[in-house]
Amino acid sequence: MINKITIVGVGLIGGSLARALKEKNLAKTVFGYGRDRSRLDNAKKSNIIDDYSTQIEEAVNHADIIVIATPVGTFRNIFNEVKPLIANDVIISDVGSTKTNIVDIAKEILGDKSQCFVPAHPIAGKEKSGFEASDGNLYNGKKVIITPIEDNSSESIQVIESMWKNVGAEVDFMSPQSHDDLLGMTSHLPHMLAFSLVNYLVDQNPSASIYAGGGFKDFSRIASGDAVMWRDICLQNKDKIITHLRGYQSTVEELIDAIDQEESDKLELLFATAKKTRDSWIG
Repeated sequence: MINKITIVGVGLIGGSLARALKEKNLAKTVFGYGRDRSRLDNAKKSNIIDDYSTQIEEAVNHADIIVIATPVGTFRNIFNEVKPLIANDVIISDVGSTKTNIVDIAKEILGDKSQCFVPAHPIAGKEKSGFEASDGNLYNGKKVIITPIEDNSSESIQVIESMWKNVGAEVDFMSPQSHDDLLGMTSHLPHMLAFSLVNYLVDQNPSASIYAGGGFKDFSRIASGDAVMWRDICLQNKDKIITHLRGYQSTVEELIDAIDQEESDKLELLFATAKKTRDSWIG
């Protein structure tokens, strides 16, 4: 059992991890850290965390594991804050949606202590944010990608792997670079398209949403994601996101040409191929 785990940022993802740890009795103390005392107090009253502090020293003191669950743009400041406070045997992990830049920042700031940082990313979430939307079952059957760095000990990697498996997740391993390329396609690109589609709709006709059907609502759901989080993801993984946006742009140009030239066979093939692929994923 974990003696003390500190969740830095008790929002949807951090709060859901805290809930799962408590519900499954995997930690003696689930400790929350953040800037807003009133929200942390409400999270404690909701039995999401056992205790909390707005002082980083108290939050990380005697912690076995520290999980950073704040927007990736905050990591530099957090690493600077915790560096002088962490013991040699502590394990730091995260839930960030980008990995290469985070690993680089950890090595730059933590130096020799960067070996204690085991990067991870749960592929789970909701369009709603905040601890109010947290769910102890959020990670059941969901993928968590761990992207170890070369100095990580096998023991620290195993601790983080076991933590995620114990809250119901399926754990995979890959390099930070492979993670960012894969998630750039499967997560970051769709969110960019959803944000752009909603903004396009508003620009063209603000009242058009009244007539939007279920398909539009399904596709645009993820545009309700947290703006700060997605701003930071774009800045942290900009090269991969731009590459995939440009790649997608070329497929849109191909579709435009097929429609313009009235190539019915090509259109049918494009749609049939996409349908077959999508059906195979959910079949």
